[in-house]
Amino acid sequence: MKQILLSLSLALPLTGVFAADTELQSSIAKDYQSSLAPLFDQFHRNPELSLMEVKTAARLAQELRSAGFQVTEGVGKTGVVAILKNGPGPLVMMRADMDGLPVEEKSGLPNASKVHMTDPNGNDVSVAHACGHDVHMTSLVGTAHQMMARRGEWSGTLMLIGQPAEERVLGAKNMMQDDLWKRFGKPDYALALHVIAGLEAGKMVVEEAPWSGIDTVQIIVHGVGSHGAAPSMGKDPIVLGAQIVLALQEIISRERNPYSPAVITVGAFHAGTKPNIIGDSAKLDLTVRSEDPETRDMLLKAITRVTLNTARAYGIEESMLPEVKAMDLPAQPTLNDEALRQRMISLWTNKLGSGVFSTSFRKEMMGAEDFNSFTSDPYIPSVYYKVGGTPVAELTAAKKNGTRIPGNHSPLFKVDSETAIKMGVQTTVIALMDLLKK
Repeated sequence: MKQILLSLSLALPLTGVFAADTELQSSIAKDYQSSLAPLFDQFHRNPELSLMEVKTAARLAQELRSAGFQVTEGVGKTGVVAILKNGPGPLVMMRADMDGLPVEEKSGLPNASKVHMTDPNGNDVSVAHACGHDVHMTSLVGTAHQMMARRGEWSGTLMLIGQPAEERVLGAKNMMQDDLWKRFGKPDYALALHVIAGLEAGKMVVEEAPWSGIDTVQIIVHGVGSHGAAPSMGKDPIVLGAQIVLALQEIISRERNPYSPAVITVGAFHAGTKPNIIGDSAKLDLTVRSEDPETRDMLLKAITRVTLNTARAYGIEESMLPEVKAMDLPAQPTLNDEALRQRMISLWTNKLGSGVFSTSFRKEMMGAEDFNSFTSDPYIPSVYYKVGGTPVAELTAAKKNGTRIPGNHSPLFKVDSETAIKMGVQTTVIALMDLLKK
């Protein structure tokens, strides 16, 4: 008998092991072929930058409205809120982000984005869904279809949110400043998901701290301009800027507690106009990542101290010291509610089998989110989980060849969208049906 059961379990796909979910899996597959696949293609071909998601938001709103939800557009500028009231019970929110990135897609996919937009600084940039937000939106619509079809099996209110400007960690704050909870009700629970390249398609991870906190810092370096052939007659801001870039890394290697994750990355360095001119300024743009308040405070203070004193050592007068500015708004780490996380892990294990959770995925980046802006004040129990996007064959080949899978934000980013979307819908519906059970 044990051998028969084992053979049966090996013969069935992981996400279809339990008969209770066979109908859901079949329904999602049919919906994908008829509706979700072309919708994903539309989203993928037509990305829009943060706070410019006008057409994207309109299409998402149209889909959710057609699914039977009451939809409000323009929340927090381009945000979308869809409500389905279905009797007494809790209010549960599921969020999907909508914005693309200023990245030229080089995935080689037949539906690769060719879109160009003018960014907030007036630059013409390529735009791509290089972080999977098209997967998230499509999954949200698939979830709407399934929850509407099953409305006789649950009770409460479902809130689906299309959030703008996640990539600039602004959209959630903007929606909250637009009285989101006052207008639509404060959720009793909140959920979100993210597709990850490098995580096996069909698998998921549910971490205690899925995302780090982020601060964006700009350093304006002042110098004294001169001819490129007479550097001694000026104070070169490029040389000073380069010294600051290197000095900042010593904060990580020599001042940070090695058990406290932290990153300081200078992602942009702008200076100069031509080879034979030493300009009078340079601009550095930094992303700063941390996962606890003490580390964050240390990093920000150290960045200012190192910047100013490096300039002093270079001979810059006090009146011309660099300016260190906070840009945009900071985002706190995204931390899952532990009781709800354990409840969801138990639920997904029961419905999908313990093998649905990846045991090989290793967190290699301090990615940041603004989902915390929805759930921290007032506190809302929440779970943010990750679904895989890379087929196991590609992971195996990369490991064999000693290469790396292009990650989120890469021009080469690509995922198995069908598997990721189906997984996103299935896991979300399972969670919602439990949180909204009669």
